Amino acid sequence: MNFPRVASLAAAFLFACTPAALAQGPNRQLSDEAKAKLDSVLPAKSPARANQPRKLLIYDGNVGYGGHGSIPYANYAFSRMGEKTGAYAAVISRDPAVFQRDSLKQFGAVCLNNTVGNLFTDPVLRQNLLEFVLGGGGLLGIHGTTVAFTDFQQGAKETWPEFGRMIGARGAAHLAQDERVVVKLDSPDHPLNRPFGGSGFEHTGEFFRVHGPYSRDRVHVLFSIDTATTQLPPKGTQPGVERDDGDYALAWTRNYGRGRVVYSTIGHSPNDFMDPRILAFYLGAIQFILGDVDGTTTPSNRLTSSVLARERLGWRLAITAWGLHKFTLFETIDKTRQLGLPYIEGLSFQKVSNDIPKNFDAGLSDDELQQIRLKMDDAGVRMPCCFYAAIPGDEAGCRKVFEFGRKMGIETMISEPPPESLDTIERFCDEYGINLAIHNHGPAQSPRYWRPGGILEACKGRSKRIGACPDTGYWIRSGIDPIEGIRELGSRLITIQPHDVNERSPEAHDVPWGTGKAEFEAMLQEIRRLGIQPTVFGVEYSYDFLDNMPEMAECIEFFDRVARDLAE
Repeated sequence: MNFPRVASLAAAFLFACTPAALAQGPNRQLSDEAKAKLDSVLPAKSPARANQPRKLLIYDGNVGYGGHGSIPYANYAFSRMGEKTGAYAAVISRDPAVFQRDSLKQFGAVCLNNTVGNLFTDPVLRQNLLEFVLGGGGLLGIHGTTVAFTDFQQGAKETWPEFGRMIGARGAAHLAQDERVVVKLDSPDHPLNRPFGGSGFEHTGEFFRVHGPYSRDRVHVLFSIDTATTQLPPKGTQPGVERDDGDYALAWTRNYGRGRVVYSTIGHSPNDFMDPRILAFYLGAIQFILGDVDGTTTPSNRLTSSVLARERLGWRLAITAWGLHKFTLFETIDKTRQLGLPYIEGLSFQKVSNDIPKNFDAGLSDDELQQIRLKMDDAGVRMPCCFYAAIPGDEAGCRKVFEFGRKMGIETMISEPPPESLDTIERFCDEYGINLAIHNHGPAQSPRYWRPGGILEACKGRSKRIGACPDTGYWIRSGIDPIEGIRELGSRLITIQPHDVNERSPEAHDVPWGTGKAEFEAMLQEIRRLGIQPTVFGVEYSYDFLDNMPEMAECIEFFDRVARDLAE
């Protein structure tokens, strides 16, 4: 932002009201000399091979602000990086119509290139962008994007709070445009930080000091201002710019629903896009949000040694709402946070909250679903799986359930649909990119699905998105050995609800993992040997529904001990 040496939103407002600032962005044209210079510093190759042809939408609209001079440099560099490396093809637009749902379908990710102001107010287009990310699309925000979808002429007044959650922060307060800082790598081993060689670096530019909803409980910080070695103004001399906690993150990752998000404040100046390290960082970020480069998105404050061990195995541990179905979904979210887990497995017949006394299902309004997403975000919890008791077999009913899944960022639906519904459900699984994991009860409740062979018969010839969610407690009570059942299912095991039991009999009941007769550690070792990475391992302690928190904590402790051993 082209403000005086110490900037504020008031100064931004004054600038935004000038005639030049009311344009919709800078001229995109670069001189041949600038293009040649950019070409000379572009990365020679991408950090990963593209798994499939990818398209990146670069949107550079500005409203109430003249636009950064760096925008055409980023547009050119990002387009050429895609062409040169073959990693993706870029499409540049500032037309809001590009966010029509049918238009967005062609893209794997969206880059908001220094977008400032209320880009568009159409609630349908906003919902389309939100659901694009929730449903697995990537989002990259550069510099001014922390004040995108604000009324910039009114001091960056908020107009879309959930976008602020999704991007990870709000605000544009900064010091000089040529501030020199020492950058600290908060996550030196993250693949996106490889261009920096494992060491911090100095950089000159305009660095935003963002505010809420920014929190290390929500985002995984990649790098930040090293306040120990950077010369900063004395505390208390820059109100509105400095943070009380001295936490000045410059770039981060996060998930919002199924989508990956990356933001970096570096990008104010054309010189930022003449730096080979910054270009390589952004190339990695684009491939990261497209899904070709892996790396953690776990919030920095939640990345414990146990979580790191799970991530090395590709395993996720979730609280299964059935184990807490006597409580509301909101209470279950709180209990999941208390247990230290970042994942929850939803339940379609659980009441949402005292204020929303409805079942958690496709009958909820968009506003009610938003309240649930924000509640989960407050707790640092995501919902990769949901048990949906009855997925309709008709087209309209089935689509409604999958739309619900998309809006909640669900990866896998768990259900026991009748075989005659599978053709319809399979089509929606492939269209929405959401799995169906067929659950089992005992022979009386699940005559077709109680044994692994029955599920394999139902899956024969079907999409890889159709598979199993074995409940190993029911297997044991039905005389099926869990390890043998897992071997039989193989790659059709999509997610799992493992149980340990006091005895191998029809009367068996749950006991904490590792204390019973299920050979639980051997089962985890076998899953590791087979290379199976379930959507989640669901912690579902079903013996005392009103007072099972200590037992679930014991299950988590056992799982993490085994995971740490297996990850070494």
